[in-house]
Amino acid sequence: MKPLLLIDIDGPLNPYAALAHPRPPDGYAKHLTRPTGWDYGPPLPVLLNPEHGRALLALADRYELVWATTWKDEANVWIGPRLGLPPLPYIDWPSMHGSAPDGTYWKTQYVVEYAAGRPFAWVDDEIAEQDRQWVLGQGATEALLRWVDPWTGLLPSDFAALAAWADGSGPGGPVSR
Repeated sequence: MKPLLLIDIDGPLNPYAALAHPRPPDGYAKHLTRPTGWDYGPPLPVLLNPEHGRALLALADRYELVWATTWKDEANVWIGPRLGLPPLPYIDWPSMHGSAPDGTYWKTQYVVEYAAGRPFAWVDDEIAEQDRQWVLGQGATEALLRWVDPWTGLLPSDFAALAAWADGSGPGGPVSR
């Protein structure tokens, strides 16, 4: 069974912090969206790079791709098609932005529950050292938690690290960075 690749959108695929600049970063295009709950005011801008879709599809022979985003299934409407991705399964968070154990990011406990003992890699802009420690404490011995800068989004080095980890040649240890 392939490991899971759990993909956040805002930060890794949509470097939202870069929206503060007048021009999108190289390779990115601005898209205007209206996900559920965004009913009033201007549309929500997201920056997307079609190269990310190709890079994720290249990892699909190594991983089962899964959305790990608050966009949930709407990622398959607003984001995936713009990146050339097929519909992906998603984590249906039982609670969003609630309390989390031991100072971890609110998603962390649900990521571990979703993985249910399977090896997984997770890309997110909110991952911190306490999340790695908590994941390890839960017995998730094969996990790569990769922090992504929300100013830059996923970089070629991130995709290379994901491929190397899945191939068993990446950074080692029970829970890697």
